[in-house]
Amino acid sequence: MRNLLMKIILLPLIVALCSAVFDNVDLVAWYQPIGIGVLLAIIGHLMEKAILRRNTTVMTDIADFITAALVVYFLSLFYDGARVTFGGAILTALVITLVEIAMHRWLVRSGRTEKSTA
Repeated sequence: MRNLLMKIILLPLIVALCSAVFDNVDLVAWYQPIGIGVLLAIIGHLMEKAILRRNTTVMTDIADFITAALVVYFLSLFYDGARVTFGGAILTALVITLVEIAMHRWLVRSGRTEKSTA
């Protein structure tokens, strides 16, 4: 649960930061990065529950990257005035994935994921 709360706080901030830094990510209203970030937090948390184990961290990181790129790109299509190119979605997903890599390593090292049966 603590991981979900961390994600709900961090991911909207990361999306908003990417919108401010990258020219090809333009989210014009305050609620747009919040909506994208919260959806990414929920999806990411569910994916971690399903597949994050000590021996699947790289696979989880790759799945997070692909999911983040697709969510950022396609959800921005539904926001009025938002403009996100696919390259911008890739850059945003890369920043999100770098943060997620650290979170995944911490979760595995601290024993907050289920142990692998293999």
